[in-house]
Amino acid sequence: MTETKPTYYITTPIYYPSGKLHIGNSYTTIACDALARYKRATGYDVFFLTGTDEHGLKIEEKAEQLGTDPKSYVDEMAAGIKKLWKTLEISNDKFIRTTDDYHEKAVQKMFQQLQDQGDIYLGEYEGWYSVDDEEYFTETQLAEVYRDDNGKVIGGKAPSGHEVQLVKEESYFFKMGKYADWLLDYYKQHPEFIQPANRMNEMINNFIKPGLEDLAVSRTTFNWGIPVKSNPKHVIYVWLDALTNYITALGYDTDDDSLFKKFWPANVQMVGKEIVRFHTIYWPIMLHALGLPLPKTVFGHNWLLMKDGKMSKSKGNVIYPETLVNRYGLDSVRYYLVRAMPYGNDGTFTPEDFVDRLNYDLANDLGNLLNRTVAMINKYEGGVIPAYEAGVTEFDASLEATAETTMANYHKLMDNLHLSDALAEIWKLIARTNKYIDETEPWILAKNDDDDSKHQLGAVMAHLAASLRVIAYFLSPVMTHAPKQILSQLGLTFDDDINLKELTMASLPKNSKVVEKGTPIFPRRDAKEEVAFIAAQMTKSDKKKGRAAMEAAKQAANSGVWNPENTELKSAKKQVRFDAFEKIELKVAEIIDVQKVQGADKLLQFRLDAGDADDRQILSGIAEYYPEPKDLMGKKVIIVANLKPRKMRGQVSQGMLLSSEDSEGKVQLVTVPESIKNGSTVE
Repeated sequence: MTETKPTYYITTPIYYPSGKLHIGNSYTTIACDALARYKRATGYDVFFLTGTDEHGLKIEEKAEQLGTDPKSYVDEMAAGIKKLWKTLEISNDKFIRTTDDYHEKAVQKMFQQLQDQGDIYLGEYEGWYSVDDEEYFTETQLAEVYRDDNGKVIGGKAPSGHEVQLVKEESYFFKMGKYADWLLDYYKQHPEFIQPANRMNEMINNFIKPGLEDLAVSRTTFNWGIPVKSNPKHVIYVWLDALTNYITALGYDTDDDSLFKKFWPANVQMVGKEIVRFHTIYWPIMLHALGLPLPKTVFGHNWLLMKDGKMSKSKGNVIYPETLVNRYGLDSVRYYLVRAMPYGNDGTFTPEDFVDRLNYDLANDLGNLLNRTVAMINKYEGGVIPAYEAGVTEFDASLEATAETTMANYHKLMDNLHLSDALAEIWKLIARTNKYIDETEPWILAKNDDDDSKHQLGAVMAHLAASLRVIAYFLSPVMTHAPKQILSQLGLTFDDDINLKELTMASLPKNSKVVEKGTPIFPRRDAKEEVAFIAAQMTKSDKKKGRAAMEAAKQAANSGVWNPENTELKSAKKQVRFDAFEKIELKVAEIIDVQKVQGADKLLQFRLDAGDADDRQILSGIAEYYPEPKDLMGKKVIIVANLKPRKMRGQVSQGMLLSSEDSEGKVQLVTVPESIKNGSTVE
C-alpha cells in the first residue's frame, strides 16, 4: 500500500507588475522557495504558488503612458517576472495571473454569492484614494493633508507617502464590520494564525478595535478589472479580486477542484508587512463568509532596507537580483537574502555587508573547510574517504554532538519560519568543524607511523567528510548548486530521495573517492572593487550628480546641440523661451541593446536603462551613421525623458536621444562618461 504524504501549501503574495522587481521583492519568493524545497526534502507533498495581480487603475494608467493596452502591458510584465523566477530557480508548481480566464470567472461567482447572501451591498463612496497603493483612506488616516486658504482639505499623502485624490463614486461594499467580533475571537482561538506574533496586536489595536469599516469592492471610474456580471459598469476592486487567487489557483468551485480539496487550507501564506492587514483582516473575513477554512499561518516578514530606508526608484537606491546573480552566482544571492533578513525585524542591504558575507561566510568558513578537507583526504588517504567511526579521537564526541544539535535546531527553526536563524545554525556546525581540524591536527597524526595515529587520522577525515555532507544537504533548500558541488568534490552524489530528518553523520558512504583538486566554489573577492561595483548599480539621482552629468554632456556635445548658458537649441530655427526649456527632463541612460528596425533603413531601435522601473525603448533615425549598431551597446547617452510616447513603424518610442551634427552633416550621439549613474538628471 502506497504511503500518503502529508501536504503542504505555501504561497507568495501575487506581485503587482507596475515596475521591475528588486531584491526586496525577490526575498519573499526565495524564502518561500526555500521552505517549499525543505518540506519536499522532509517528506511532504508540496504545492507552491506565486503569480501576478494584474488589474487596477495604476496598470491602466501605466499602459496609457506607454502607448499600449493594459493586457499587452501585463503580458510583457508577467513574462519578465516568470523569467526572473527562472533565473532565481524558483520551484513553484503554478504561476497564477489574475487575468487568467478561470480566475475571473471564479471571482464573478464569489462576488455574486456574497451579494446574494447580503455581505455585499451597493452604496456610494467618498474619500481619499491613492492610485499607487490601490487603497482608500479617511482624512484622519492621511499622513499629510493639504488645505486651501479656508482650511478645507484639498489633497494629501497616504501613510506610504503617495499622493491621494478625492474620489466620489457609486461602489459595492463588503460588510467587514459585521464580522469584527468573530475575527477577534478567531485570533484568540488561533494564536498561530498571524506570525510574527506581534503583528496580531497591530491588527487588533490599529484596525479592528477603532472600528472596522466596510470595504469598497468595486469601482466605476476605470475599466481595467473584472466586471460585476449583474452590473457591468462596476469592475471588482483589487482585494476581492487579488486575495481569492490563493483558492482559484487550486480550482475552487470548479468541476476540477481536486487540488483545492487536497491542499486547502494553506499552511503558510507569506507576505510583506505592508500588506499584512489585507491578508489577516479582509482575507479571513472573505473566507469565513464563503464558508471556507482559513489558512493556518499568515507570515508577514519585514522589509529588506537600504542605508537610506526602503528601496525606491524615486530614491535611486534600488538593486536588482539579476545584477548580483550575473556577477556573483545564484547561490551567493539566495544565501545572502535569506541570511540577511532576521525573523521579525527589518534587514539592511549594504554593498559592504553583501561582500563580507561572500568573503567570510562562503569563501572563508565554508569554502576553506571544503578545500582543506579535499586536499587532506587526497594527501593522507589516497583520495578515498575512510569508513565513519564514532568516538575515535577525544574531539569526535564534541563534533558529533554539535552536528546533532545543529540538525535538531535547524528543523525546529525551518518549521517555524526562522530561516535566517536556521542558516546561522549550519554555520555553527561549519565553525565547529573548522575548529575540529585545529584540535585534531591531522598534519601531526600523518607524521606518526603507528597504527593508532593512522586510525585516528582516518577517523578525522571521515568526520570532516560526514560534517560537510550534512552541511551540504541542509543548505540545499536555500542553495541550488553548491550542495551538489560540495558532494561531488567529496566523490558523492546528491540524493534527492534522502529525507533531511533521517540524515545522520554516521550514514556517510565509505570508500568514496574525492576529486584530486577541488575548484573553489566560492572564490574570495576584492572587497573594495566589489563594493564599488555594487554601489555603481544603484541608480541614485540627485542634484550633485545631475550637475556632474550636465558638465559631462556639455563637454561631449562639441557641436553644440544644446547650450545651457543661453538655452538655445542650435538645431532649431528660432530661440526657445527658458520656461519652455525648463520643462524638458534630460537623463543619462545606458544602451542595453540596439538593433535595426525591420523595413525601416534609417531607424535604430534602442533599449535603454534610464534608472526607471522598466527599460525604455527609443527609436532614432540615425542608422546610416552607425553601420555596426552593436558597437553602441554599453554607451551612456542623454535622453529627453518626458516626451509623450509615440508610435513609429508599429513600435512605441519613449523619448528622444540627444545627438550632435557637425559642419559636414555627420550625426553622433552625445555620450557621457561611464562613471555617471543611469538615471542621473542633466540640469
